[in-house]
Amino acid sequence: MTQRFIRFLLAFIAWGAGTLGVALAGEAYPTRPITLIVPFAAGGAVDIVGRLAGEQLSQALGQPVVVENVTGAGGTIAATRVARAAPDGYTILVGNLGTQVASVGSFKKLAYDPRVDFTPIILLANAPEVLLVGKDAPPNSLQEFVSYLKSVGRPITIGHSGVGSTSYLTYLLFRKLSGTAPVSVPYRGDIEADRDVMSGRVDAVFNWSILAAPYVTSKQLKAMVVLAPQRSAVMPDVPSAAEAGMPNLLVNAWTALFFPKDTPQPIVERVNAALQKAFANEAVVARMTKIGLDIPTPEQRTPQALHALVESELDKWLPLIQAATN
Repeated sequence: MTQRFIRFLLAFIAWGAGTLGVALAGEAYPTRPITLIVPFAAGGAVDIVGRLAGEQLSQALGQPVVVENVTGAGGTIAATRVARAAPDGYTILVGNLGTQVASVGSFKKLAYDPRVDFTPIILLANAPEVLLVGKDAPPNSLQEFVSYLKSVGRPITIGHSGVGSTSYLTYLLFRKLSGTAPVSVPYRGDIEADRDVMSGRVDAVFNWSILAAPYVTSKQLKAMVVLAPQRSAVMPDVPSAAEAGMPNLLVNAWTALFFPKDTPQPIVERVNAALQKAFANEAVVARMTKIGLDIPTPEQRTPQALHALVESELDKWLPLIQAATN
């Protein structure tokens, strides 16, 4: 038996053992609790979606799903932790437009590359951003808000969830389209920013429709515009971007789940299938739509579709981010 043949045989045995290990991992998974890492504060929009997904995942897989909020740096601290975690299926990132797209252009020394350091699992939900101002603020429409920015004799402040977050990305887009220069004020989460608008510490904030709706309905805050092609079902009186006179002011604050790269495919497929089944449940869908979330179609909820979404969003947003940071 030649040395070359021996090396080939050993390599074949190793490959077979690895393949068997992956298969067995998929069959046995999960055997212990799963940790869901949320990059923002508890009670925020991403946290709400993540907890809904964790609840359904726990029921489907028969193991506890522990939600851990890891805040800071626009969600990149949490994303970095997941990117460096063992690819065994027990650490999942609740990622969004901020962690997977905005962060790439916003941080020069980002510790991860969302294109290669994560394994896409499933797109969970879509929701438009909303521009909110204080209930006693002078503007009553988007055009009035833009005019107010240009005419008032002091800097106007807009809160967001930190550099690299979806709301920061929204701020950049608004600044470009409106031709204004409001001052950005970063927060660790959506809730803190909303509170400061209500107290008058900042003038406005961009937030998800699911968090904005209760404030608007209770008249604690005023909504200038929903950043979508159509109105939101939970805020039917608030005009869409096109109706408000700025049709390109569109931001879909999507949320999705990601494993670390190299997570075995059988595990990815099992988690995806569990959540696809949950989305087929009318009660689950009704619960999500009631708070203002748009449910992706089954075709949009595949790992391949999520990978394509991240790539397309990077192509769309990176030029804007780079122009703002250079």
